[in-house]
Amino acid sequence: MKAVTVQELKKMQDEGVDFQFIDVREVHEFEEDNLGAVLIPLGTVPENIDQFSKDKQIIIHCRSGARSGQACMFLAQNFGYENVYNMTGGIIAYRAEIG
Repeated sequence: MKAVTVQELKKMQDEGVDFQFIDVREVHEFEEDNLGAVLIPLGTVPENIDQFSKDKQIIIHCRSGARSGQACMFLAQNFGYENVYNMTGGIIAYRAEIG
């Protein structure tokens, strides 16, 4: 599975790189804290497949990296996505390392 670190994500954001940023946590988690990603809870990924771009890098995150890893694998294995990246450590790592 492809991955990006929180430092790599922050650099991409700072440089204005055009990528798709997806949060696969639940609504209540997103409402408590979010990084500006589009919310598509993990359980709704299959019904929202049309929301995922095939034309640019997709970075998926969750709380710790587990659910986003599942989403990345699902997209790659079932729909042939080669442009999905798991954000290592999730929002926990982002808040600890970036702020």
